[in-house]
This record gives sequence, C-alpha cells and structure tokens, in this order.
Amino acid sequence: MATLPNPLPTLAADPSGRSLGLGLPLGRLIDETDDGPWHEPLLWHAEYTASSGAWTALGTQAARTGLLPVLIDVGGTQGGPEEWELMPGEMSYPGDHDPEELLAEYWAYAIEEPGDLDEAIAPYDETWPGPAPAPESLPADPDTRAAETADALLDEGSWFKDPRLALVPARRSADIPAAIGWTGPLNYENDVARLCAILRSWEDRFGIRVVALGFDRLTVSVAAPPTTKDEAEAVAAEHFAFCPDNITQGDHETLRAYAEHAVLGQRVWSFWWD
Repeated sequence: MATLPNPLPTLAADPSGRSLGLGLPLGRLIDETDDGPWHEPLLWHAEYTASSGAWTALGTQAARTGLLPVLIDVGGTQGGPEEWELMPGEMSYPGDHDPEELLAEYWAYAIEEPGDLDEAIAPYDETWPGPAPAPESLPADPDTRAAETADALLDEGSWFKDPRLALVPARRSADIPAAIGWTGPLNYENDVARLCAILRSWEDRFGIRVVALGFDRLTVSVAAPPTTKDEAEAVAAEHFAFCPDNITQGDHETLRAYAEHAVLGQRVWSFWWD
C-alpha cells in the first residue's frame, strides 16, 4: 500500500514525541503482524484507558505530523492489535479502486447469500440501485463531529472493553484500516483497502471519519447523515453491500428497518463482520 513517510519510528528513540511537536503519554508501538514483525511500526497506542477529551487533546495535534487518531479496543476476547493478525503486506492502495464499481460488485455478491433476501433488501431488487446522493452541504465540521463521537463513545459506554487512543500514519481517516493491515472483514474481503475506497467516498459525501476499531468492528462518525427516508434507504443499500452482516445478522432484519433505525439522522455508523 502506498503511504506517506511514517513518523512512528521516531517515537522509538523519542517516546514523548517532542521532536514531532507532540506531548505523548506513556504508550507502545505496534509492529506485530500475521507474518511476524513489520519493517516499521504500524501504529502507536496509549498504555492507559482513553477518557473524554483525549481525542481533541492529542489527535488534532498529531494530525499535523501525519498521524491520525482512532480509538482501538485492547480488552476484547481477541486482545489488542498485536493479536489481531494484521496483514499490511496484503493491502493495496484505496485510491486505486473505484468505489461505485466496488459497491456494485459487493451488492451482487451479497444477494447471492443462501436464503430469500427479496423482503430483506426491499425496496430494491437484485439490480444494484446505485450510490446514494451526497447532501448539498455538510452541516457539521467532520473533524469536530469525530471528536464529539469519540467522547460520546467513551462517556456513554459502547462495545469497548478497554478503549485506547491510537495514532496511525495515514493519508486520510478513511485509509486507517488499510494502513495498519486490519483484517476485521477477512471472511468478506481480504484486501481492506477496497473497503477503504468506499469509506473515502463516504468521507467525501457524508463527512465520515473512522473513529473506532476492534478486532472485527468499525465505527465511523457522520457529519451529514441522511435526513429523509429515501436518502436513508439509499445509504442503507450501500451499507448492505459494504457489510451484509449488519442486516442479515443484525438487530434490524430488513433494509427498510435498518435505514430507519441505524441510518436516518444517525451521527454514528457501526459495522461488524462475522
């Protein structure tokens, strides 16, 4: 995967990050992958549980150095990222993929799952309905919304067992999963950069930011969520192509119900792959 120069090796000799203009708390560099140590660190994460305000205090500052913030869970049954079987060598570059072509491809694949999906994907059929339209403008600043979402996840509780603030060398927030070689969707897509291409499209259209990662979970903040039923259903169709498990194995068993409860006006979108 094509990447920017990685500032993380600097932290091996300068853990505080002062040479980068940072004031980092005690943390650790992660280079463990499924094939052994990577040639350079993939991410840094704090040694202590993240609290409200950590994203703003550190993430905004770190972004100026090419390190983007993301919350990670180190307390799940699969442990932290050193145990996630990261595969950075298997990742392509998100910018090399067309998100509309990918969504159409994933839609065709998803509707081939065993069982009758006609009711589940209504009002659509087997034909890919096309991408959801972008709103005319973003009602909120995407980075401000990301910080608010991070604080809400930490304050109100979520699927996190032990959240830590991490920093990842990436060109844009949508690229974070591919930049670390994340394999959460491995049973659905081996090359997460292809999914990141769709995240880039959502970043451009809806102002999303990748806010949190677990072993197989992804959460994004949304600056411009759909505000009408039709818009929400169009976005829900993209979610179904991106992550069919959200509907086929989620709390909302139909696309219409999912659109109403998980997309319409929602400032947070979450995905989980079996």
